[in-house]
Amino acid sequence: MELTLEEEKRYVRQIHLKAIDFEGQERLKSSRMLIVGLGGLGCAAAQYLATAGVGHLTLLDFDTVSLSNLQRQVLHDDSRLGMEKVRSAEQSLRKLNPHIHLTSIHQHADDALMQKLISEVDVVLDCSDNLTTRNQLDKLCQQCKVPLVSGAAIRMEGLISTFTYEENTPTYHSLSQFFGEVGQSCVETGVLAPIVGIIGSMQALEAIKVCLKIGKTLCGRVLLIDGLSMTIREMQLPV
Repeated sequence: MELTLEEEKRYVRQIHLKAIDFEGQERLKSSRMLIVGLGGLGCAAAQYLATAGVGHLTLLDFDTVSLSNLQRQVLHDDSRLGMEKVRSAEQSLRKLNPHIHLTSIHQHADDALMQKLISEVDVVLDCSDNLTTRNQLDKLCQQCKVPLVSGAAIRMEGLISTFTYEENTPTYHSLSQFFGEVGQSCVETGVLAPIVGIIGSMQALEAIKVCLKIGKTLCGRVLLIDGLSMTIREMQLPV
């Protein structure tokens, strides 16, 4: 899919990168990605995928904007309290980049709908905040062989990993087995705003790398980030 002259000017700093060039930017324009969850992680990831020129973003979330969201969910604002998060995010993303296509879905997705959405995209970003959705995405992405970029943040800590579902690579279960049966949420324990921005931005970076097949992704590894001590640890995941 060729770039217009206006798009060439918009993305020129990326086109200058040898790993991307015109071919990579055109591939981004023709790519499709699914973002599940338009909270702190999803807002951060979506804005950078949009401005980077990903051609089609599908936004999936069942929630509405509340006042307590605004501390970290940067695509929403006070004028949109009570609005569907996907609609609020879509309005902000259209202002950031009018050249992209957006599909907003405001509902809980059962397996049938989720599988349909996953089968239509190149990469899925798990920006949800609950283990049930994460396990659902892991199962269906594995079935569809669609890469999954998973992130999580709580308190001042975050983690991120990528699952390609290629032969002899781990799944999300390889990571979630360390969490136990019940996961904590930021509602219960709190979260510092910048940590979701850091993890969400890294998810966008991983999704672009997976899409363009450049660099070394986090497949087989998980990064653990402690914002309070500003340390990053890497853990290998078992297959």
